[in-house]
Amino acid sequence: MTTELYDQETIYKRQLEAAAAFIIEHDDFLVVSHIQPDGDAASSTYVTGYMLKQLGKSFTLINEGAIPAKFDYLWGSELAINFSLQEVNRQFQNVITVDCADFSRIGKISTLFDERAELLNIDHHPTNDRFGTSHLIKEDAAATVQILYDLALELQISPTKEFGECIYTGLITDTGGFRYSSTSPRVMQIAASLLALGVQGAEIAEQVLERLTYAQIVVMQKALSTLAFSHNRQLAWLSVSLVDLEQTGASSEDLDGLVNYPRNVEGVEVGMLFKEKEPDVIKVSLRSAGKVDVARIAQSLGGGGHVRASGCTLNGTLEQAIMIMVQEVGKELR
Repeated sequence: MTTELYDQETIYKRQLEAAAAFIIEHDDFLVVSHIQPDGDAASSTYVTGYMLKQLGKSFTLINEGAIPAKFDYLWGSELAINFSLQEVNRQFQNVITVDCADFSRIGKISTLFDERAELLNIDHHPTNDRFGTSHLIKEDAAATVQILYDLALELQISPTKEFGECIYTGLITDTGGFRYSSTSPRVMQIAASLLALGVQGAEIAEQVLERLTYAQIVVMQKALSTLAFSHNRQLAWLSVSLVDLEQTGASSEDLDGLVNYPRNVEGVEVGMLFKEKEPDVIKVSLRSAGKVDVARIAQSLGGGGHVRASGCTLNGTLEQAIMIMVQEVGKELR
């Protein structure tokens, strides 16, 4: 083991100990993930609640919007509050954020934080800006649930099938079904231990990776019709407008995975998906084959993420957003 690796593991171990102490010494927690939660964010929210319950702690799970219904099979899904539909009239002193690379990703839930709130930031994004009172961050973790698995061990929480389903779901979604380069030996060791608990990996994979709604198929058809290329077909993208969403009845949740289609075209180095969230507000998702660090590009535009998977939000029309991103990504493809 190199000195650098040893130092990283030592730092991580100390962060685990500090995070465990924070949880043990406090109570009445608010747990929140990022806006428009994906599988890792949803799973991290639920498994954090599960761990707090096992420790006899009180907690509230809240997200700015709805957590996708396809994760309703997980423990804790019935406990999550959709802040856009349900008013919460109180402030929280103790906060745990999961899978949030920066404070803005928390969204409107930050209005529920007491001005003296202590915040534990648990995340795996390399672009995390270390917001909060303390943080537990492991940049080479495949998913935030991988860190939470380690935290559960630190807290001496015995794993159960319910716990395992949350961890497995976060791992399988953030590794693309154990296909991405982040799928380390440690990830597979954890997954194997969860299967031994009775977690049905095949059923989870079908539920979150394969099954499509009618709206997803129809909006996919519209999105694929917008497929465009530039820079000798090294850059490809799709776009989805508000009109497309209205006509198909699709939601933002139904767009999950669409960005992989342009990225998977042979010869493409970067794939992008442009999603019109509201008039003149465009969410951009980026996926890299490895040659281009899309996290750096996204971060320069106010976003963030991973080297091969990141995103940002731009103000302007779809056409303007596409022009900006083609120019910025194109600088790396010359």
